[in-house]
Amino acid sequence: MKENTNNVNNRAIGERIRDKREKLRLTREEFAEILELSPLYIGQLERGERRMSLDTLVKISDCLYISTDHLIYGKTPENDIEKNKINTLLNKCSKNELSLVEKIIRLILSHRKNEDRNTKK
Repeated sequence: MKENTNNVNNRAIGERIRDKREKLRLTREEFAEILELSPLYIGQLERGERRMSLDTLVKISDCLYISTDHLIYGKTPENDIEKNKINTLLNKCSKNELSLVEKIIRLILSHRKNEDRNTKK
């Protein structure tokens, strides 16, 4: 099967990586260290000179708190923006705080299910 790479623009992907890295105030060296990759390789990715593996794409996406869709296509669904904001806040929470947040979310979801059941009646 022939690989379809017509829609993948490595230069644009690299620009999105660099832009987000700089917004997070990470140097290329710091970013490379976090990812356990070389700064030279990161520079090549940011200039669109190299392709990355799926594993590297996911590591970069996780580190930058952006979806792989956004990295590849430059599109960020509205839900992803909100999820990223929440994810950034969650990363600052302690284990106890995360447990409390989980309980709150479960309570909200159960309340919503009850409302949905009552509406259907």
